[in-house]
Amino acid sequence: MKFRITNKKKESDKNTTELKAIVLSINSTNRGLDFLVELFQQIRPGDVKNTVESEIKFKAFLFQLQDDRSLLFSLRRSLLSQFVNSDITTALTESGLISSRGFIQELMSKLKHKIIPPLLKPTDFLYVIERIFYKRNDYLWMEKIDPDLWVKFFELIGIEVKLDAPELTRQLSQSMQALSYRLTMMGLEKEITRRYKTFNDAIFPFLEQNRLISLFLEKKQNANENELKLILNGIAESLHNCLQSIKWVKDQRIEVGTSLAETFLLTRMEQHVERIFMILDALDNDHEFNTRRFIHYFITVVRNQNRKNSLSEFLSQNLGLLAYQIAEHGGKRGETFITKTRKEFYLLFVSAMGGGFIISFIAIFKNLLVKIALAPFWQGILYSINYSFGFLLIQTTGSTLATKQPAFTASSVASSLDSNKINNKPDLNNLAITISQVSRSQLASFAGNLLLVFPLTYLLAMLFFMATGFKIASGTEALALMDAQHPFKSLALLYACFTGFFLFLSGLIAGWVENYIVYAQLAQRIKQHPFLHHNLGKRQMRWLVNTVENKLGSIAGSISLGFFLGMAAFFGKTFGLPFDIRHITISAGNVAIGFFGLDGPVNYRFLFIILLGVALIGFLNFFVSFGCAFFVAVKSRGIRLKDYPEFLGILWRYFKNRPFEFILPPKNDFS
Repeated sequence: MKFRITNKKKESDKNTTELKAIVLSINSTNRGLDFLVELFQQIRPGDVKNTVESEIKFKAFLFQLQDDRSLLFSLRRSLLSQFVNSDITTALTESGLISSRGFIQELMSKLKHKIIPPLLKPTDFLYVIERIFYKRNDYLWMEKIDPDLWVKFFELIGIEVKLDAPELTRQLSQSMQALSYRLTMMGLEKEITRRYKTFNDAIFPFLEQNRLISLFLEKKQNANENELKLILNGIAESLHNCLQSIKWVKDQRIEVGTSLAETFLLTRMEQHVERIFMILDALDNDHEFNTRRFIHYFITVVRNQNRKNSLSEFLSQNLGLLAYQIAEHGGKRGETFITKTRKEFYLLFVSAMGGGFIISFIAIFKNLLVKIALAPFWQGILYSINYSFGFLLIQTTGSTLATKQPAFTASSVASSLDSNKINNKPDLNNLAITISQVSRSQLASFAGNLLLVFPLTYLLAMLFFMATGFKIASGTEALALMDAQHPFKSLALLYACFTGFFLFLSGLIAGWVENYIVYAQLAQRIKQHPFLHHNLGKRQMRWLVNTVENKLGSIAGSISLGFFLGMAAFFGKTFGLPFDIRHITISAGNVAIGFFGLDGPVNYRFLFIILLGVALIGFLNFFVSFGCAFFVAVKSRGIRLKDYPEFLGILWRYFKNRPFEFILPPKNDFS
């Protein structure tokens, strides 16, 4: 059956109010699912993201309902049949709730169900939702429609739900009890109890909510209203205490870290508490049908079914806390790379010169390793060892590598959004100041690296030639080294983006390792290790514990970055892909080696373009690494940058008034 969208005028209000409410009978056997599928097919807008189109089509549908009494009658009967003959238990206990199978199992399940969806019984309310709202973006246009229009829709068809109907009450009670037992079991998990000093403090709110819910369901039929009201208030208080316990565990992540298992568990627990609150609202004996509450739940169920196999939403839900903790560790390190005074600025510059000194030797050794005839894999391993050793040496000497900063400073910039607030809103002026500090700090480290890399690498290439009589690269080899950095005739800029991502990823790995050390209490476990305790002296034990506690994350980041850079070319050659790396300081070293090895006069225009390419490589290294790290840090904090469009104006005004602060700290800040 189809309906026509006409331009007839709306019927009088009198005719509309004559519609009498129909109380649902649980025993009804009428079916109209096919009618509802075709009906909503007509209502569904062409562009689900277009709010105007969605509301226009829905308003036209409402006008048609008022004009066409047969359509209104058919719609009533179809909705009645679905509400009456469907079991809502699964919708309440499963829809929108992640399962207890664990993160990996749940992820694999979603991957499988993306290909072949799970089987649902025809009597299941979720089966009805799946049939009617079969498009995976249906929830978008439903959410964009004004809630008042949905209220008008349900009032127009005149359907009320009898909340004290025996079958409906049974389904609601059964669902709440199942959710309550699950919540209790989750509250007993070690991820929760290990955070508290006493076991009873940890589990009390979870046991109490289950006791009170069982008591409520037992006395619901016979107890007086005052007694039930006291029990309901107790349940609500216990559920709020459960949320407070969950929040407290989350807050401990700064000091004790977190894990994927813990974040998965906390997400499930919050979902269960919220669902119990919703069911409790329907069982509170006030016998009122809250249309707006029903509409909200109805659209939520549609959204949950549309997004139930969404990998992005699942990962976003469960990786948020872990990403926050990783970003926090990165942010703490990032603070050491942000200069606020002239003294800090000059110290960073000198530190970066030390990094440039070490990178010059890395570039020389890398070009010497090229001459060793090895299989691509083993050559990649040698490159990786060379890079990793150099990065570890930079870390050990306290030197600075400019391109490692963005992955850490981005977290510090993001943290300024939620650590410095005015009236519960981010201090955007402070954010602008932080960005100016990051800008000049990054320029200081780039300048320090490059100021030493190019002349020192050139000098080392010259000394090698004087000692051996051979150039590291000469003729076409030297030209190829320079051409590889050409911004227009090579893929150097694309490779620079890959390098930026590797820089971000190595920073993420460093943060993850630091989080794991704290969460797993690794330093304390090493102190108590029987073999190490009896075979190492006090000095060696202190050194080992200090290394694990304070340096292991940075070591992991340096080694991982070395292998990312060293093995990239191997994977590119193996799979025949345009895949390689371009790192600004190493590229500058390669240009110096190539420049020394050139035969004949120098084309300074060509040299200028190559140097421009090196500068662009550095910019892309920074931009991609900073952008990825900033996105993770902001996303993990639940901050939406689109909510602060005025920030660009604030940043521009700050730059216009104080442009030199993006290059140098103010003169009066030397101490």
